[in-house]
Amino acid sequence: MLVPVYDLEGRAVDQIELADSVFNITPNIPVMHQALVRQLANARAGTHDTKTRGEVRGGGRKPWRQKGTGRARQGSIRAPHWKGGGVVWGPHPRSYRQKMPKKMRRLAIRSLLSVKQRENQLVVVRGLNEIEPKTKVMKGVLQRLPLANARSTLIVVDQRRENVRRAAGNLEDVKVLVAHNMNIRDGLKYERMILTPEAINVIHRLWAQEGV
Repeated sequence: MLVPVYDLEGRAVDQIELADSVFNITPNIPVMHQALVRQLANARAGTHDTKTRGEVRGGGRKPWRQKGTGRARQGSIRAPHWKGGGVVWGPHPRSYRQKMPKKMRRLAIRSLLSVKQRENQLVVVRGLNEIEPKTKVMKGVLQRLPLANARSTLIVVDQRRENVRRAAGNLEDVKVLVAHNMNIRDGLKYERMILTPEAINVIHRLWAQEGV
């Protein structure tokens, strides 16, 4: 599948071939959803904690005698129904980590890229790796490229590019991502995805299927 390659002025200057096994498959939406839930769950710290009635300070003495007061019998002022008492079935530290087979994770990424391509949200740009590390320069480039009205942009590069990161760092709703860190959450969060030809080579190497 051939798609146009744009320069920093927004002109289509060439074409590049995208692997059908990565950018032109039938998206598996349930697997994408599972991958997103897994990523969000794995990002949770799980450090929340509440105290049970045995952990709350105080309450060791019976507040009043068992009989003869006319009031309900009580054993501790730290019982759950008392103000300042313990919490019943409250959260405690635990891991939310989920596992997912490697084949399913790879399928989720290919489905994501195929959805982006199908919805014409992919833009391939040449020369971005040599951009001047200035916010004004990057802002002008993004405005000249297709889908300039996109609410957010994800820029995917082949490796850590400090000049690209600095140029986009102060722009709202713009993120720079290294290709091998491609993930479902960022792919779905950002509307427009800008790829460099070098990043496409990395994506093909990581996720393309031979003979497909």
